[in-house]
Amino acid sequence: MTAELHEELTDPHADQLDHGAASSRPLKSRISEPQPRGAKIHGNRPVDQSEAANRFMAATEHEAMHDARLWDLRQKRDKEMHGIEEWEELRNLASGIKEHTLSKLDYYLELFEKNATANGIKVHWAKDGAEHNAIVLEILRSKGVERLIKSKSMLTEECGFREFMAENNVEVIETDLGERIQQLDDEAPSHVVVPAVHKLRTDVASVFAKTIGSDPDNADAHYLTECQREATRPLILSAQAGMTGGNFVVAETGTFVVCTNEGNADLSANTPPLHIASIGIEKLIPGLDDLAVFVRLLSRSALGSPITQYTSHFRGPRKGSEMHVVLVDNGRSARLGMEKFWPGLKCIRCGACMNTCPVFRRSGGLSYGATYAGPIGLIIDPTFNVHKYRNLPYSSTMNGSCTNVCPVKINIHEQIADWRKTLAGEGEISPVKKVMMKAAGEVLASPVVYRASLPLGRSALRHLPHFMLYNKLNTWGRKRDIPETPKQTFNEWYRKNRKQQDEGKKS
Repeated sequence: MTAELHEELTDPHADQLDHGAASSRPLKSRISEPQPRGAKIHGNRPVDQSEAANRFMAATEHEAMHDARLWDLRQKRDKEMHGIEEWEELRNLASGIKEHTLSKLDYYLELFEKNATANGIKVHWAKDGAEHNAIVLEILRSKGVERLIKSKSMLTEECGFREFMAENNVEVIETDLGERIQQLDDEAPSHVVVPAVHKLRTDVASVFAKTIGSDPDNADAHYLTECQREATRPLILSAQAGMTGGNFVVAETGTFVVCTNEGNADLSANTPPLHIASIGIEKLIPGLDDLAVFVRLLSRSALGSPITQYTSHFRGPRKGSEMHVVLVDNGRSARLGMEKFWPGLKCIRCGACMNTCPVFRRSGGLSYGATYAGPIGLIIDPTFNVHKYRNLPYSSTMNGSCTNVCPVKINIHEQIADWRKTLAGEGEISPVKKVMMKAAGEVLASPVVYRASLPLGRSALRHLPHFMLYNKLNTWGRKRDIPETPKQTFNEWYRKNRKQQDEGKKS
């Protein structure tokens, strides 16, 4: 397969934008190494994120490139933030709008349904992923659809949509470049905005060579993009239905907005005669004035660009076509009733928390073994399956950077801490951790026992042999050396140097 490139794409002197991907420094791997795969899923058994993360970090080229790419996005986000004097005011507004809408969600959902129906949109309600899939399948079968094209949608990932459609003989074609790469490689997206960010260009070249017949030795980004465009366009033109998600749903107008950088959502919505939008119920906002706040925040937080290339407003079906909106709950109502964890519903899926998180940047999104990875995944995934995702809230350094960059001011790091307390209270921790936490609790609950244990612990660390200190129970020592023990504790130092002096001041 050959791909023709526009001349300006190969011109090194062509003008470049000073934001977004255009200003990124090209990253090239020094060696070729196999791409590490994601977490190993064993039914309902707890996902071992640590094991998958270790495999990702062992692939040093992938780990370094992943870290550099995402930190580049974080730096671009910071540059855009500092360019807007009212940035914090926008964050406060966005947070307030979301909280207001969620507090009156039933009202705004009914208002949207009323106005959308008046616009000619057919509105459906799905309580969970299975019902969503059944509704969409019924619509497709009523029109004799055999091929559906779709733009990026994390909600459909939640619902297992592609797998369900494959079982029912409906071909689903992803039109987002990153999503299509992942689909062809039989992998889930690793990031909510940049789905294939964990892959090197050589990985993509290998996938395309096997699936669409490109040159396996040509890893040029422009060449690979053109190959994919040539391979996918005929599928887009022959599809009988298109599917999009929705970034924002405007209740007062009965419309919804999709933000993309490739224009693939517009192709999915406008090329076939049938457009289906699958949207989570938390995406509601009251009015168009509110929309302006989020449009200013979304792309700046996600990619460090002022706005997405396409901000598409869908009001109703074109003449001779149909438009359906499926509003999906899938656990959102239950989460709204969780006193500590409902703020996660404010999320606008920008991925800023992922781009800044040191754990995510170095371990890759697929290591989490869940639809949502990174800090936002740590607080969302346990609401879907608390047992399966019980280990994820421990995949955090609790540094708070995720909270600092969140455009809607979700207290992510505090919720991660709350999930750890909740999991411990429900007994959803490993047997080893249970024993260790119980022992630590007994020691820390008694000042006398705690002070007596310090000299013993200090002596043990100094004199015990290496194999007794660095064992399977010592998770800290798996990747680090235990710090050198101090000669005296702070309490001992205080008693020797300050206690009498401080008591004299009080008297």
